[in-house]
Amino acid sequence: MNISQIRSHFPQLQEKLYGQALVYLDNAATSLRLDSAVEKWDQMSLRFNSNLHRAVHYTAAKATEEFEGARKAVAEFLNADSREIVFTSGATQSLNLLAFCIGESGLLKEGDEILIAESEHHSDIVPWQMLAQRKGLKIKTIPVLDSGEIRMDILPSLIGSKTRICCVAQVSNVLGIVNPVKEIARICHAAGCLLSVDGAQAVQHLKLDVKDLDCDFYSFSAHKMYAAPGVGVLYGRAELLEQLPPYQGGGEMIESVKWSGSSYAGIPHRFEAGTQNISGVPAIKPAIEFLNSLFEDKESADYQLDIKNYLLSELQKIEGLRLFGIPQDASNKIPLFSFCVEGAHHEDLALILDKMGIALRSGQMCAEPLMDRFAVSGMLRASFAPYNSMEEAKYFIECLRKAILMLK
Repeated sequence: MNISQIRSHFPQLQEKLYGQALVYLDNAATSLRLDSAVEKWDQMSLRFNSNLHRAVHYTAAKATEEFEGARKAVAEFLNADSREIVFTSGATQSLNLLAFCIGESGLLKEGDEILIAESEHHSDIVPWQMLAQRKGLKIKTIPVLDSGEIRMDILPSLIGSKTRICCVAQVSNVLGIVNPVKEIARICHAAGCLLSVDGAQAVQHLKLDVKDLDCDFYSFSAHKMYAAPGVGVLYGRAELLEQLPPYQGGGEMIESVKWSGSSYAGIPHRFEAGTQNISGVPAIKPAIEFLNSLFEDKESADYQLDIKNYLLSELQKIEGLRLFGIPQDASNKIPLFSFCVEGAHHEDLALILDKMGIALRSGQMCAEPLMDRFAVSGMLRASFAPYNSMEEAKYFIECLRKAILMLK
């Protein structure tokens, strides 16, 4: 597909802001919706709305078939087994579920350690802090270099005999750097430490294989990969999920309920209490099909690489601009750019650029410890998707230069 064909699948790109065509560069927060994903959501809402796994009538069977078909599609997308795919409301709930269930499983004991990368999103920090407070655990951090890259040189020394789980993002939502998850997994497993990976910023940019990555858990959100909000995934190795108790009680997660006590369903259903997102979950399947087509499309991949390289070059030419997340190897970065400009507040820049039709993210990006690491109060972030064009990239640079001049 060329860029025009790709853009044709995202109706919101036809919107106008203040008389300007929308240039949507806030994809790391949430992506635009794919037309076929919206069509599937509408189909499930308007034609096959029925609760799952319960009734024997046709509509319920159809809704269940679509829901479980989505689970199979996610499993194939990750190179996992369907039993290893738990549906949640998003990556945040996936990580909260994991932290809570591991805490109740007996796999962690008082005095044990949780290792978290300094560059993590709050969703991969706070649930572990809450667990540590409940269970008397210790949080340790993996620092990052000035480039934003994880300190791999000291990682082995940070994993001690009491380090039970390490938590890292495959791609930082602030720095756009692709972390060496496979090497991190090797180091962790050699020391008997589990690895949980936050994949929220990776699924829309990287072809995934959890078996090859050798991670123990992997979390992501559908709304960042062109599908419906309110849908997330937690992948866990089956033998580990089997050891975790349920996160919530209710319908469908049980095997039997008696006044004398209850027994629970097998994986993954024991983690999916109550009514699931009947319409939203099936919408992930067409999104996966679209992503797979992009991953196999060399023309699209080359075009996206050209945009990334152009922006890496042009942003560093702007006087007073400090770009965060510049790895030694530029191939280890997605097209996501966070920066500050001397003498210009990030929110002022965002407001001016908004009036020019450009949607960006400004602030701490739910990564306050990383802001502290770089001694800034916030940043401006431009995050690109395959539907963003080179023309948009050039317009963004032109408008950014104008906005900076207005504030100087």
